Amino acid sequence: MGAHPSDVTLRKPHERGEDEEGDRKRDQRWPAATQRDNRQDHGQRQHGRRLGEEPPVWVEIEDEVFCGVEFVLWIGHAKPYPPTLSLAVSTVSVVEPDALLDGLNNAQRLAVTSTTSPLCILAGAGSGKTRVLTRRIAYRAATGDLDPRHVLALTFTRKAAGELTARLRSLGLREQVAAGTFHSVAYAQLRTRWAERSITPPQLMTRKAGFVIGLLTGAEKSTPGIDFVSEIEWAKARMVEPEDYPEAAKAAGRKPPISYEATAAVYARYEDQRRQKRLIDFDDMLRVCHRDLIADEGFAASQRWRFAHLFVDEFQDVNPLQHALLEAWRGDRTDLCIVGDPNQAIYSWNGADPELLHTFPERFPNGETIRLLDNYRSSPQILAAANALLVGGRGVDHDGTQSATRPDGAVPSVRELPDERSEAAAIARAARDHHGPGARWSNQAVLVRTNAQLPIIEEAMKSAGIPFRVRGATPLLDQPEIKVALSELRRTIRPFTDAIHDLALSVDIDDESESDRAAERRANLDALVQMARDYIAIETPPTANGFFLWLTATTRADQPDPNGDAIELLTFHAAKGLEWPIVHLAGLEQGYVPIGHAKTPGAWAEERRLFYVAATRAERELLCTWAKSRTFGERSVPRERSEFLDTYAAACEALEAGIDPIAVGNGTTAPRLAPTPGTRSSKPKAKGSKSSGGRKRPGSYPDSLDATDHILFDALRAWRSERAKSADVPAFVVCNDHTLAEIARQKPQTPVELLRVNGMGEIKVSKFGGELLAIISDTLGS
Repeated sequence: MGAHPSDVTLRKPHERGEDEEGDRKRDQRWPAATQRDNRQDHGQRQHGRRLGEEPPVWVEIEDEVFCGVEFVLWIGHAKPYPPTLSLAVSTVSVVEPDALLDGLNNAQRLAVTSTTSPLCILAGAGSGKTRVLTRRIAYRAATGDLDPRHVLALTFTRKAAGELTARLRSLGLREQVAAGTFHSVAYAQLRTRWAERSITPPQLMTRKAGFVIGLLTGAEKSTPGIDFVSEIEWAKARMVEPEDYPEAAKAAGRKPPISYEATAAVYARYEDQRRQKRLIDFDDMLRVCHRDLIADEGFAASQRWRFAHLFVDEFQDVNPLQHALLEAWRGDRTDLCIVGDPNQAIYSWNGADPELLHTFPERFPNGETIRLLDNYRSSPQILAAANALLVGGRGVDHDGTQSATRPDGAVPSVRELPDERSEAAAIARAARDHHGPGARWSNQAVLVRTNAQLPIIEEAMKSAGIPFRVRGATPLLDQPEIKVALSELRRTIRPFTDAIHDLALSVDIDDESESDRAAERRANLDALVQMARDYIAIETPPTANGFFLWLTATTRADQPDPNGDAIELLTFHAAKGLEWPIVHLAGLEQGYVPIGHAKTPGAWAEERRLFYVAATRAERELLCTWAKSRTFGERSVPRERSEFLDTYAAACEALEAGIDPIAVGNGTTAPRLAPTPGTRSSKPKAKGSKSSGGRKRPGSYPDSLDATDHILFDALRAWRSERAKSADVPAFVVCNDHTLAEIARQKPQTPVELLRVNGMGEIKVSKFGGELLAIISDTLGS
């Protein structure tokens, strides 16, 4: 029987990359890379290895899916490099390069054709990032700048990988491009390595919570295992060892289920038992692959040859462990293209590090950053209100505000309801009102911050006879805490009503600073209590067994067709990357938006970005609601409108009044900035009241302008006023004050320079560019 990989025992490999255990075939070593293999040849193309250069080994690709990990590739056994194989790419594409540029705006075209490496593409919501990424790969293949057989495109889901490869095939690429998640690629490489060395692969751990539960002792047993799993996964993603967990978790504002030190002890026991039992979890796939690439030059050289051209989507969601692995794959080469949006970085709670995207220019001073600022998804009104959340806010990309290309639409609405049931019923009525003849229910979606908010909305949809589909959420009866509660209810000998009363008391609201999972668990139990009360009202006498049968019939009998026409119900996080013509945002209250435990500036900024992501899912209409009270257990708890919604509502009021929403607040930047954690902003003043949130007073100028720029700024505003009158639209639709101030400050002289001004997308430059440049020239020349 072959030996196990060194990772299982966590022994360091020898200097030459060998594992310490014996009983392996030593005659099939990975060839060491030559110096020429690894260094950048500056006499050739800028994108890494020269076409036709021989690799250290030859590898093959085939499909494999294993243990729930989504693989799109499996790297077969290394074989001698076929001497007759040519890497010429003249036949890999049937599309002419110029045809791949059709339909692209200037910024997209620049991103597709740029010869600079590394390249960072900052692609805002609805800017066509997948289109740009796939066309860049196809364009480089069509021009002979890369071999698609040596491309690795890293995504975060199997669905995204499938979409990418399908688009590439539609663009004429005859060769299969390798696309997959970090985990799928890393595990495929490890399995090849283990097979080459006759190492018995470790067993993949697929149920961490159960494993952790078996490690708990004493008072720890009262804490669900999944809560410890969340902390262990975060620590591994951040490359934090058990002994360093307390300090790192405190610095990150983590809320572990028990003390930092006790959680670290559970983490240490988990690692120790995992190694002893020769198990590997998903995070270990990345860690071990990274370790072996660093330790074994031959292994690294073979993988770097195989994947000479690296592309990474959603780079803002990369965590430190994934980034370390990416750097190990890259080596000292520069052939790297990353695509991301700082304003959609919403996974730092799970270990992601948005700073890896922010610091790209510092890490790669010879690289290039290209922004895609034209939004092809949302109406100008929806986008303007969403942009108001970003301008001037902390932890956001202030240069990433976008320009809309779609026709005008309705201003987003903000509505207050007395309680959560009234809110759910109002959403159902609004959904029906927006479902016109011939319309599809799937044109609408309801988004909430947490899964625990969904049951009440599901109930309202059922009552209204509206088909719905819950995306990505575990069914209520399958939640661990619900299974435990039902089991206890069926075992109790007390009257059923008394048992439900005790359960209700146990889920009374505790502390808004609790973790997402703890809050969701408590809300799930509260949903069970509410359903029990519905059952008690119709059954005499109510019993635990009768409730279980009623609950099963109620929750499972009327499940919608997963492929049928239905409204989607999902969380803000699950909605990322999706879009609908009509979107309802529900539960926009303090404690949900932002979430109650967001206490650090970083967490606060992420909650702002999450609201922005949710608000930019809508194409035509966006309806926002919040409830003045919610019932938790036995208590009705007063709620306050989200502080972010204060800003958003002010922007919507400005839009209704025909005022640029970015000029609301201090007259030059954002609608009231959301305050730092722990403070409250004042509510928006009523329309017509005196406030700095109205139009700019004559003679006042943005702080960013020097006195010499004021004349140009006034000339630009006069032009905008005439343009708005002739088009019969509000002035901000033509250009907002922030953009005009930037034009006055930068004084662009060409269309290309004008395109670089924040807020001036391709559409506006093509429509107004000539007029704006003429005004600049005339004003500066007078």
